[in-house]
Amino acid sequence: MPKSNTSKPVGIIKWFARFFGVNGVDLKRMAYAAMSFPQFFRDMSAYCRKTVRGGRFPFRVSQIYPCLADYRETSGSASGHYFHQDLYVARKIFERQPSRHVDIGSRIDGFIAHLLCFMPVDCVDIRPLTSSVAGLNFVQSDATQLANFATESLDSISSLHAAEHFGLGRYGDPVDPDACFHFMSSLKRVLAPGGRLYFSVPVGLERLEFNAQRVFAPETVMAAFQGLSLVSFSAVLDDKNMYEGIGMELAAAAEFGCGIFEFTKSITY
Repeated sequence: MPKSNTSKPVGIIKWFARFFGVNGVDLKRMAYAAMSFPQFFRDMSAYCRKTVRGGRFPFRVSQIYPCLADYRETSGSASGHYFHQDLYVARKIFERQPSRHVDIGSRIDGFIAHLLCFMPVDCVDIRPLTSSVAGLNFVQSDATQLANFATESLDSISSLHAAEHFGLGRYGDPVDPDACFHFMSSLKRVLAPGGRLYFSVPVGLERLEFNAQRVFAPETVMAAFQGLSLVSFSAVLDDKNMYEGIGMELAAAAEFGCGIFEFTKSITY
């Protein structure tokens, strides 16, 4: 069973590392690169010594391309919010096999790519998409109101790690402190009876980290979707591992977790 994280807010060093990281500068990777220069020069010298004159791949100083931080890289990462949520929800949609699926704001190069392996997807995002791929129907729009969709018209909907950004201006959208709640209300409206809504946001100690995101208490999400029924709740916690069917109280104690909510709307006769 995972332990709750009761650590204090991030210190100044961690804050600076996060600031540079979200703006494209990975200080940890830069430090690894600096420490790897000796190994790089040893390897370069060894290659030059072993190169056969006239060989197919001769060494040329003008063409060196140092990849220094990779000396300390692993084969990949099978952890974290996006890895687990994308795989988990894609599997659920594959098992259910809906005739149509609509996504709002999830990553094209992650979750949507998983879905496109077995079905077409309609995507809505305020950010432009400059490339095209078979099976992807993309609409650039502010999805707060989901005005393009009729009430109770969608049987399968997802929005993964997106709602926390609504209304903060980060992606060029209008600033609105309540935009995330307008969006959740719109999701409730368009979900068809008996349909499925897959929804994830950061969870833990509730706070605004302007202009990056909001972190939600799980009960805040539950209140926003009042009237829908919770089918399942899982979470990625601070150890970056996935916990299916976890209690919301553990997710609420996280510093920065990812809560994955699966909702349905009751069928009325």
